[in-house]
Amino acid sequence: MLSKEKIREMETLALNIRMETMKAFGNLGFGHVGGALSIVDTLAVLYGVEMNIDPKNPDWEDRDWLICSKGHAGPAIYSSLALKGYFPLEELQTLNKPGTKLPSHCDKNLTIGIDMTTGSLGQGASLAVGVALGHKLDQRSNYTYLILGDGECQEGQVWEAVLYAAQVKLDNLITFVDHNKKQLDGYVKDINDMGEIKGKFESFDWYAQEVDGSNVAEIFEAVEKAKAQKGKPSVIVLNTVKGQGWSFAENTVSNHHMTVSPEQMEEALQELEQKLKKVVQS
Repeated sequence: MLSKEKIREMETLALNIRMETMKAFGNLGFGHVGGALSIVDTLAVLYGVEMNIDPKNPDWEDRDWLICSKGHAGPAIYSSLALKGYFPLEELQTLNKPGTKLPSHCDKNLTIGIDMTTGSLGQGASLAVGVALGHKLDQRSNYTYLILGDGECQEGQVWEAVLYAAQVKLDNLITFVDHNKKQLDGYVKDINDMGEIKGKFESFDWYAQEVDGSNVAEIFEAVEKAKAQKGKPSVIVLNTVKGQGWSFAENTVSNHHMTVSPEQMEEALQELEQKLKKVVQS
C-alpha cells in the first residue's frame, strides 16, 4: 500500500520538476512547454521511486534505463536529473544555448544521466526494444522504460517495435504513451486519429493499462502491476493534459512549442508554488 507520505513526496518532486523546467524555459524565452510538462508526474514516479539508479554512478551497468522517444520533452528530464543530483541545478539555465550540455532534444553524449539519444520520432521505440533485449540476453534484472507521444504513435516504426517486443517476450520493457491528445500542429484525432490506444497494444499481445497521467499514485500502481507481468511487455497509457501544471499553457492550443516571457514564467512559478504549498500542508 502506497503511503500518504510517499504520495506527497512524489507530488512534491513533480511540482519541483515543473518549476525548474519553467525557469529554464523562461530564461531561454521559448521551448517545448506542452509535451515537457505533460510527462512530469510520470518522471516523478520513475525518478522518485521506481527506477533503480545511482546519480553518483550514472553508467552503472545494472541501472534501469529511461528512453524518451518524444525527445522534445527533454527539458523535463533534465530538471529531474538535476533534482536527483546528476548535475547542478544552475546548469538548467543553459538549456539550448551555445555550448550547452542540455540541448533541446536528449543527447546521451552531452548530458549526464541520459541513457539514449533521441532520433526522429518513432526511433526511440526500436532503440528501447534493442536495449531491453540486450539486457535480457545478458540476464540482467533491470528495466527499460520508454516514453512515447500519442502523435508519435502514428509512426509505423513504433508498431514494428511493438510487434517484435511481444514476439521476444520483453517483460523487462515498460512503455508509457503520453496521451495528451495534441501534436505539433493540432489535435491527434483531427490529423491521424489513434483511436483506442490501449486496445491497439493489447491486440499486439502487450499487457496494457490506462491511468490518469496526473495522478502519481495511479501511475505508481500501474508500474507495479507491469513489473508483476511475466512473458510480455507492458504499456501504460497516460491520460494527460498538454502543458499540465501551468493553466495558461493548458488552455493554449498551440502549446507544442511556445514563447515564454519573463512575466509568463513568474505567473507559472506563482501558480506552481501555490500548488506546492497545498501539497506540503496536506
